[in-house]
Amino acid sequence: MPRTNFKELLDAGVHFGHLKRKWNPAMAPYIFMERNGIHIIDLEKTAVKIDEAASAMKHIAKSGKKVLFVATKKQAKEIVAEKVKAVNMPYVTERWPGGMLTNFPTIRKAVKKMSSIDKMATDGTFMNLSKRERLQVTRQRAKLEKTLGSIIDLTRLPSALFIVDVSKEHIAVREAKRLGIPVFAMVDTNSDPSDIEFPIPANDDASKSISLIVGILCQAIEEGLNERKIEKDKEPQTKDKKVIRRELETKDIPAAIIEAIVEEEEEEEEIDLDDDVAEESDEDEDIVKVIDETEEEL
Repeated sequence: MPRTNFKELLDAGVHFGHLKRKWNPAMAPYIFMERNGIHIIDLEKTAVKIDEAASAMKHIAKSGKKVLFVATKKQAKEIVAEKVKAVNMPYVTERWPGGMLTNFPTIRKAVKKMSSIDKMATDGTFMNLSKRERLQVTRQRAKLEKTLGSIIDLTRLPSALFIVDVSKEHIAVREAKRLGIPVFAMVDTNSDPSDIEFPIPANDDASKSISLIVGILCQAIEEGLNERKIEKDKEPQTKDKKVIRRELETKDIPAAIIEAIVEEEEEEEEIDLDDDVAEESDEDEDIVKVIDETEEEL
């Protein structure tokens, strides 16, 4: 079933493109016609692209991975922050810090600095500072919160990006392309969709258009998260049934064999635990590698 329809897209003004003189020829396949010097976007193709993007985002969310939403233009900030926060995904609505993806360990160190300042406030260290030092630390915390507070839970590189206006966020697109991270984006008639894996031809200037498309994709993410939760809830029940069946089947089996089975299961659990610890230690090592100049910029 389609996630939206022609009338809904039309009412939101998704079909309005830019002036003909500002168009990008690469958008020709998605342009329906020209009217009064303005290009009109083909909403039939927009609906298809929305369904494709929503399906892919649902799969990403179901697998437990993160999608980073990027929208720094004025009319998109509040809309993206409100809708994305509801599905617990990271987002950037202030300026895009250079190296956000390509120099991710530095960003993680800046985020950890916020936690360090919070810890200082709770353990009493903050009160031992002079009034001037406290003011400086407080200002630094506020600056970091404004720029990076929305990505505090992003402990590793996102699996995908969603961008509103690829022309404005060209640095983010370039970084994602360099790292091989797929990009979902609202692409207007003045933009180039060739570097975007999941382009959605749409008006990226109207708040109604942005709200509609971001809302549909957030709904898809929520569906993926719910399905993941249901599957996780089923896992313990399945495991309990296996244990019960094994106990019934092994009543007449010698104790030595039962003991061997139990030991084998414990060894598997230990191996999984060791793998998780190794991953966490590798992640910590990556975060420690930083470049001071970029940190000062933040």
